[in-house]
Amino acid sequence: MAILVTGGAGYIGSHTVLALLERGDDVIVIDNLSNSSKESLERVAELAGKKPTLYVADILDKKVLKEIFSNHSITDVIHFAGLKSVGESVQKPLEYYENNVVGSMVLLNEMLLAGVNSLIFSSSATVYGNPEKVPLSEECQTGGTTNPYGTSKLMVEQILRDFSHANPDFQITCLRYFNPVGAHPSGRIGEDPNGIPNNLVPYISQVAIGKLNCLSVFGDDYPTPDGTGVRDYIHVQDLASGHLAALDNKAKGSAFKAINLGTGVGYSVLDLIKAFEKAAETKINYQIVERRPGDVAECWSDSSLAKKELGWQATHSLDEMMRDTWNWQKNNPNGFGA
Repeated sequence: MAILVTGGAGYIGSHTVLALLERGDDVIVIDNLSNSSKESLERVAELAGKKPTLYVADILDKKVLKEIFSNHSITDVIHFAGLKSVGESVQKPLEYYENNVVGSMVLLNEMLLAGVNSLIFSSSATVYGNPEKVPLSEECQTGGTTNPYGTSKLMVEQILRDFSHANPDFQITCLRYFNPVGAHPSGRIGEDPNGIPNNLVPYISQVAIGKLNCLSVFGDDYPTPDGTGVRDYIHVQDLASGHLAALDNKAKGSAFKAINLGTGVGYSVLDLIKAFEKAAETKINYQIVERRPGDVAECWSDSSLAKKELGWQATHSLDEMMRDTWNWQKNNPNGFGA
């Protein structure tokens, strides 16, 4: 009895693998290491006192997937593998559709052939496009995505929904994350972006450590309390526990379900900067610049369905998110290459 985690060496994947190992599960990881590091899983093994089995391969590789399913008694799959940079997806849409959409189809087909019928899919709040209201609930319409990354997540959700109609024995849960931040409290694993970070919190932390000079805050004239954009940020430890809750509470009475994972609280860019300054005991150099096209004023989650269906809710505060981010950054100034 084992759980296959695709993309398990990545940021959210490694934290989830650790949580699974800590509770005694056998874990098999497949990861092509294109935007992750084998070192993350070595540190996971050190923290858990137990190693996951790693296959360095791509989910597009049917042969390796067949080998995994024949060599291990897989009961469930948690599917993180995919490309994840919004900006890069605009430049390289074909790569994103091949990796994220075709890769998911290959995985699904191999699961079908192997008789494995439980899947947790790593989706995203980007599937909602421009939010019709806040907070965003699962009842809100999806679509109108603004980049190929978000569209790829939306397409996979639709494929899974159609697949579940044809295969009602399959139990499929799509977890729609809001903005993952933070790191394991040990400071041993955390987010290690390639190059200049695309996301706000890693960028702030690299300004704090001196790797980057200044943070650009895109707009201070939104109709929000301090004029800057408001978003829902969730600690990666809470996300990991959300995946375990989804495993333990598979789709009841329905082959497919989509569930938000967020805190249900919106924080502004300036809120994050202030909380990070408090955690790091340093000033963050930032400048206000023009709004970015497509950015919305505010977006946060209604995560009450997760509590109802999974018995899960986020427990970490903004101060804890920033504390753990800084603990990871200061102890690993060059990420896993330190």
